[in-house]
Amino acid sequence: MSRLAPYSLLVLGLVLAGCTSSGQDELRSWMQAERNSIKPSVQPIPEPTRFEPQPYSVERETPPFSTEKLASLLRGTQTASAANAALIEPELARRRQPLEAFPLDSMTMVGSLDRSGELVALIKVDRLLYQVRQGQYLGQNFGRVTRITETEVALREIVQDPSGEWIERPTALQLVEDAK
Repeated sequence: MSRLAPYSLLVLGLVLAGCTSSGQDELRSWMQAERNSIKPSVQPIPEPTRFEPQPYSVERETPPFSTEKLASLLRGTQTASAANAALIEPELARRRQPLEAFPLDSMTMVGSLDRSGELVALIKVDRLLYQVRQGQYLGQNFGRVTRITETEVALREIVQDPSGEWIERPTALQLVEDAK
């Protein structure tokens, strides 16, 4: 009986293999019928629009972002009014102070001191504390301290308006009592 067991397993495997092929044939024929019944709808690609080149009419003018225009602006040789030149020229000629490297919104006024009758503001930038007196410069827009009170540091900044003219703009740093 032990000799017949391997042969009977072989015969049983062949019988089972023969039974499963008819189910796959039916499945394959159904898949082929479904593929044939689907008709894809492809939209035609629209014709590309024709490019019409336009002539560049301002070739002789100075480009708005040229380095020559920027250099002439910084030198003050651009044809600006005398008041404009008077505002920016002294600012460009002087030596920059340490607090001009930081934007005003990164500074906070945390207090003030009375030094020999003169108020000195305490300005915190990052984790450092600076003493600022009237006439010193703060911020990146040529901000000069015009007045110091116990609650405020008033500044005069020189900025460019949208037309490119230099104008004075008053601004202030307010005392922040809970600055950590």
